[in-house]
Amino acid sequence: MSLLAALAMLVPATACANTGDGKAISPDRLPAAALQTIKTHFQGRKVALAKVEAELFSKEYTVIFTNGEKIEFDGRGRWKEVKCKRSAVPASLVPQPIARYIRANYPDCRILEIERDDDEYEVKLSNYVEVTFDARFNVIDID
Repeated sequence: MSLLAALAMLVPATACANTGDGKAISPDRLPAAALQTIKTHFQGRKVALAKVEAELFSKEYTVIFTNGEKIEFDGRGRWKEVKCKRSAVPASLVPQPIARYIRANYPDCRILEIERDDDEYEVKLSNYVEVTFDARFNVIDID
């Protein structure tokens, strides 16, 4: 087998191996807004892994802390999803109308995950209930 043929076989395998996994980066290469969010809301936590996943026209960043917590950011560094499986999402990160609703209706529960996009927020509670809010913080679904 020629060297060229061997390389031709290797390139597709390498490209497939990285699909969807992202590329590890130094945490200081995160967008400034992401770094500020970590500094403000996750103070004292140690970053185990930071990675970037680049698509054709966009980037997404993921940070995993040594305690297992995970936060995902869009290309501008705005948080999209926070997962704290063993502890609560930092209260300072949860919009006040959502925090008030959860305290009033689920007083014994913690918010373990929060996800947002342009249209809605979704929170997952420690009792396995999922509550979805619209952009104005009105409840639109409970699972």
